[in-house]
Amino acid sequence: MKIAMIASEAAPYVKTGGLGDVLQALPNALAENPDNEIALFLPYYKKIKENAKVRADYLASFAVNLTWRQQYVGLFRCRTERKNLNVYLIDNEYYFLRDGIYGFYDDGERFAYFAKAVLACMNWLDFRPEILHCHDWQSALTPIYLDAEFRSCFPDTKTVFTIHNVEYQGKAAPEFFNDVLGLDDYWRGVCSFDGCVNFMKAAITHTNLVTTVSENYAQELRYPYFAHGLSGILAARGGNLRGITNGIDTGVYDPAKDKALAKPFTADSFADKQANKRALQRELCLDETDAPILSMVTRLASHKGIDILCFILHRLLERNLQLVIVGTGETKYEHALMAAAANYPGKFSMNLRFDSALASRVYAGSDMYLMPSKSEPCGLSQLIAMHYGAVPVVNATGGLKDTVPPFNPVTGEGRGYTFQSYNGDDFLGAIDRALGDYYHNRAAWDRLAQKDMREDFSWKLPAEKYMEMYRSILNG
Repeated sequence: MKIAMIASEAAPYVKTGGLGDVLQALPNALAENPDNEIALFLPYYKKIKENAKVRADYLASFAVNLTWRQQYVGLFRCRTERKNLNVYLIDNEYYFLRDGIYGFYDDGERFAYFAKAVLACMNWLDFRPEILHCHDWQSALTPIYLDAEFRSCFPDTKTVFTIHNVEYQGKAAPEFFNDVLGLDDYWRGVCSFDGCVNFMKAAITHTNLVTTVSENYAQELRYPYFAHGLSGILAARGGNLRGITNGIDTGVYDPAKDKALAKPFTADSFADKQANKRALQRELCLDETDAPILSMVTRLASHKGIDILCFILHRLLERNLQLVIVGTGETKYEHALMAAAANYPGKFSMNLRFDSALASRVYAGSDMYLMPSKSEPCGLSQLIAMHYGAVPVVNATGGLKDTVPPFNPVTGEGRGYTFQSYNGDDFLGAIDRALGDYYHNRAAWDRLAQKDMREDFSWKLPAEKYMEMYRSILNG
């Protein structure tokens, strides 16, 4: 099967969050099938151009129009280890040679250009995909341009749109339609919603199938509390809105081979996790005690549950435990957490940075991983934490509910500790239940951590579900 993946980021080329992880792992997992031919299209950002490890070969150049603009398109291909996976880079220095990936005043124009340029590049390559799979708002106009201007070039191509985070929809002023998109007036209604141009709404209503990144999140998106205004649009898709829970790249996240760790370990050598705990305590100037280490590697934002963490923080730190947080975000949370860390030396380590090697050591050295997100489409951190033997404590929402069923100490079923309503006291109650088992039922705790490590969180099963979904579209 020929499959085109369109996205604004993919590790190891460029990554700002979970989208980059998914677009590294999913194409690779699909390419495990030798009968598949995968093409991944990305913008050729400055960050990629300046990376000496990326070897990109020039293929062609031409132009595309955005109404009165005629914009250069350069097409480059990266060299990969897989013959059936090609990574293509769309070059335009006006749009992409910048310090940063997102957050510019003309992001709408940048990614409208990208959506159209991808189709022009596929046409030049004579790559006629059976499935065109677009990810998040930055690629959401690709199915629109496909039907509006390129359908004769790709008469049999079916389209899939995946929502990774519905909060970011790609909104623009109404005049953006005439000034940038340059489409026939028929498409104005497709691309408009609630008084503005909305990229994501356009893709939701105009693709063969809409997916999101966990089964529970697909159900939540039908309700206004979670859908950021799009609940009615999404509910109208009925059975054509589906959820497939993400995996993690177990080749990248592997405690048995992770070179960042003080001592590699597996579920069978679980005792070696203790060496990583001691090393983490020394690195972060924590007291070398047997108290459990609770950790978070996260953006410091309200929707990640930092507000309810701050609400319970001092009560939490009165308990016999240690806390490690790695991440940056909203200034108010940075200041509050740094102040608290100063008041609890040796007990609370606050690290205002993102460092992937440190993150690995935190996962490996922690006993519990906290993820009290207000909403979480899928979440990857809880999967990585479990793979590294850190038992999760999570809010039962989105993909967290799918991936962390509550632990039953009597039967041994479940993967972690959950709370149902979004408030600090319920969060603290879940932590207290975990602490109770850690201190008073340690054998069961260790079995839980080892069982979590043995769970298959790889992309093998999700990739099989995507292939099954693609076939259903083609056969439908």
